[in-house]
Amino acid sequence: MPHFVSDSLSNTHEQIEQAAKAIGRSVEKRKVFETIYHGKKRVKSAEEISEKTGLSQKRVTMAGRHFASRHIVEADRQDGKTIYKKIDFFHTHKAAILTYAGNSKKLKDLPTKRKVIVALPRSVSVPSAGAKVRRITVDDVASFTKVRKVKPSGHLPATVSEATFKQGVEKIVREAGGKKDWGGERNDFHTTRLKLKTTRVGAAFAFKGPGKKAKTLTPGMMGKNGDQIQRLFQTDAEVFFVQYWRDIGEAVLEQMRTFAIVKSIADGNRVYYGVIDGADSNRLFQAYQSSFIATHVKRKRGA
Repeated sequence: MPHFVSDSLSNTHEQIEQAAKAIGRSVEKRKVFETIYHGKKRVKSAEEISEKTGLSQKRVTMAGRHFASRHIVEADRQDGKTIYKKIDFFHTHKAAILTYAGNSKKLKDLPTKRKVIVALPRSVSVPSAGAKVRRITVDDVASFTKVRKVKPSGHLPATVSEATFKQGVEKIVREAGGKKDWGGERNDFHTTRLKLKTTRVGAAFAFKGPGKKAKTLTPGMMGKNGDQIQRLFQTDAEVFFVQYWRDIGEAVLEQMRTFAIVKSIADGNRVYYGVIDGADSNRLFQAYQSSFIATHVKRKRGA
């Protein structure tokens, strides 16, 4: 009779996985495995297993051959009968094997040498000591000073495209513009002409127009891989804004604050960040209609 030596010390989870996959969702294979490894008797014949499971000997030998080819049992012939012999490792771990068999979710979470399971935290706390960050709004920006006279009155109309809004902001800060968007860019608009108070600063914007139909903007909607906020803060700037034509979720602000802290600590500079939601976008649009409407009309003519 051939003898299989199990490397149980270094490959425990691999062998449990192998046996669980061999059983899978098959009721017949599960019955045969349970019967072979039930009790203290080391060797059982196909005939005996058939009697205990209610399966035909043909079905038993098919399952037995399946297990033997995967070194989960030892198969042999004795006195003209097919017999199956336990392997100590699988007998010791039979309960775990049967728990994982047929349960793809649990099996997926079983760590092996090929598949190390790393539990990632739901959120990451970044020490803010030494960071100089401040959350701002459009009302804090000197370049947008006219917006302070406009009260909120609904969201930005869906007729104002992302490109129109972007080009309107370019005109307000007197930037030449003309930059085309592409999937891997760090920002939608970068300028050194924005005035925060009385001084010009570097500023980076991420614009999200009515092409996004969701009522609330979330980080997962920003960029193909949901990493647009991270890329935005890789820009050489001091002011960072995310703009959307509707509401902006708290998770966006939380991510922005985290990356602002990281950037401030890394660069040693003060970092300003904020969002321009649909209400503030509309206020900006109303305050500087000539800049936005001129752009809007120009685009219509060029269409």
